[in-house]
Amino acid sequence: MEVYNLVSFSGIFILLAIAWLISKFVFKSGGRMNWHLVLWGVGLQMLFALFIFVVPTGIKLFKVINDFAVVVLSKASSGASFVFGPLAAQPGQEGSLGFIFAFQALPTILFFSALVAILYYYGILPFIIKQFARVFTKLMKISGAESLCAASNIFVGVESAFTIRPYIDTMTRSELCTILTAGMATVASNVLALYVFTLQNQFPTIAGHLISASFLSAPAALIMAKIIFPETEQPKTLGEVVDVYYEKDSNVFEAVINGTQAGLKVVFAVAALLIAVLGLVGLLDMVIGSAGDKLNVWFNLTVNWSLKALLGYLFYPFTLIIGIPLSDAPVISQIIGERIILTEVASYQDLAKILDADVLVHPRSAVIASYALCGFAHVASMAIFVGGVTALAPKRTAQVSKVAVRALIAATLACLLTACIAGTFFNESSVLLGS
Repeated sequence: MEVYNLVSFSGIFILLAIAWLISKFVFKSGGRMNWHLVLWGVGLQMLFALFIFVVPTGIKLFKVINDFAVVVLSKASSGASFVFGPLAAQPGQEGSLGFIFAFQALPTILFFSALVAILYYYGILPFIIKQFARVFTKLMKISGAESLCAASNIFVGVESAFTIRPYIDTMTRSELCTILTAGMATVASNVLALYVFTLQNQFPTIAGHLISASFLSAPAALIMAKIIFPETEQPKTLGEVVDVYYEKDSNVFEAVINGTQAGLKVVFAVAALLIAVLGLVGLLDMVIGSAGDKLNVWFNLTVNWSLKALLGYLFYPFTLIIGIPLSDAPVISQIIGERIILTEVASYQDLAKILDADVLVHPRSAVIASYALCGFAHVASMAIFVGGVTALAPKRTAQVSKVAVRALIAATLACLLTACIAGTFFNESSVLLGS
């Protein structure tokens, strides 16, 4: 396994080089590379990964966090069981009708949205977010506003833009790219619960992995955003630690109500996106497959022309770069590749299916894939984050729209960078990472 660890370690630098090449020769970026940020960002990731993957105390801590998350998740399904009855019963439970995504997975979003709202109301999350932002600002020498947004994205999703609302109108273009990248390279805690629920039966320690991925992805997002779009202007909050901006509810019950209503919007958004996107992809697959079959006949080819397979071909080199063994690379590359179109929800479901089918040869493949997928780096999310930011700062609509594609590329590379960090420290004997 040491060879694959070295491959993942080398992948860190290969991805950084790819990001630099894209920045210079595709987007023709100006400005100087912030090597101080890159070195500190990678260093923070390595130190954090070393602690949770190798140091016994860190391993035990994250095992406790994993078990705690599983217990909380089990309570999250209590309300769904009361409302939906047998439809909400998980496979293996008495009266279960099998896995039904809408009735078993989506309701967890409502529970965790309410929980996050309570943590906000009592000032717990704002305090934690500010401490992370302080570390990013002081060590990585970036603006307080973008540090705060990146720190917020460890815990929340598109709502992170609200924490920096007073600063968006005066942000530089590079800062705007950073806040979009941070949003798409990470996942919200309420949706993270959905992934845990999807994979928990096949992957008992998935909660610990995804929580650690959330922490690792924030500095990865800052690194890739600043390489893809180097700073050429002077940020107004450069080096300053800024306060979290949020509108506090009048009481805890109002916080629960508003949090649940916000979660309901997320539930409908996830369900609607899956219905629309999977349907459109099915239609596109039919068109591409029909044309591809003719090409196979005309030129005596054996190419799989499905969209999933084509994206798998595109991401196959990246799958090898992050340290996936050759035997598992074809199937993992398709799962990582499809995320950019089908969303990470569908990709995690497909990962669960291949784990059920016992297709993978190496346990590290599932671990690294779970880190690579832990982000909103897909086309639908790009539209959502652009819409969310521009709604708060209508005057910046043109600038935000122009950096959106750069941010999507940076977020995708950031997720792969996080996977490389995990692959570097993979250890099958670890409690957290054991098979």
